[in-house]
Amino acid sequence: MSNLEVEPDELVADAQPAESIQVLEPREVPLGGPRAMTVRRTLPQRGRSLIGAWCFVDHYGPDEVAETGGMTVPPHPHTGLQTVSWLFEGEVEHRDSTGARARVRPREVNLMTAGRGIQHSEVSTTDTVRLHGAQLWIALPDRDRHVAPFFEHAEPAPITVGAATLRVFVGALAGSAVSPVRTFTALVGAQLDLPAGAAVDLPVDERFEYGLLVDAGTAHLEGVEIPGAHLGYAAPGRSSVRIAAGEAPLRALLLGGEPLGEPIVMWWNFIARDHDEIVALREQWQGEVIGGSDPQGRFGAVAGWDQALPAPVMPDVRLRPRD
Repeated sequence: MSNLEVEPDELVADAQPAESIQVLEPREVPLGGPRAMTVRRTLPQRGRSLIGAWCFVDHYGPDEVAETGGMTVPPHPHTGLQTVSWLFEGEVEHRDSTGARARVRPREVNLMTAGRGIQHSEVSTTDTVRLHGAQLWIALPDRDRHVAPFFEHAEPAPITVGAATLRVFVGALAGSAVSPVRTFTALVGAQLDLPAGAAVDLPVDERFEYGLLVDAGTAHLEGVEIPGAHLGYAAPGRSSVRIAAGEAPLRALLLGGEPLGEPIVMWWNFIARDHDEIVALREQWQGEVIGGSDPQGRFGAVAGWDQALPAPVMPDVRLRPRD
């Protein structure tokens, strides 16, 4: 999914010290237009920019498509990242400039590696009545951020750990659940379901920091309450985390990874390392794709579309890393 904010913030992410458990509140972001979807964004924010290499967490729905119009995101660019689409309800068709065309449904994952540059579109299908899911971004480390773009789709099988049901869509968890999609840093992403009143002690990697995004119900992460739509953060150093459901069944996404340890600059749909690189990427998108100077250039073209999203205007200040 594109970041459709017309005045996107400069976001510079680096490793940050944290309390033992941190509760991050979402902010609502309208994705353009009078009937547009509104997403709840918990990452990045002032209190935390990264969890491992996870750098962007949008959570949306359930939206009645008849009221909101569903998802229609025209072709737009990405660089230096991977996008992860995970649905609870509905169906979305993905098309990108590698030629990939695939639908994603609940309990399936679409992972797109942008690398040096890609463009893609996302549109909810005509059969979709309610749309509900999460759009996640992973920052690529500097050594890998210029790889050739590619696309993957997988359907993770459920596993049981105690009272919990897990579907691991990125990385590995609990010793036996391994996603087939490719990542470039040590990561995990999984849906976790718990019955009302149940708890699980989940074995985890001590090197990782973790986030728990609550979709349904209320969670208790190491005894700290995480309300619906909030993101709970746990610092590295644990061999297990205890997650408990409240009075209603819990559905949540567990996101984790080894701290990236690299500053990144994220503006609109680009991840780079400095201001000049962002400016160059924007100019190349505007010239090659929007201006039509080289439709098969860095970002390629998406079949079935005549127009792509123009980039917002750059801010008046120079984008620079902040401590």
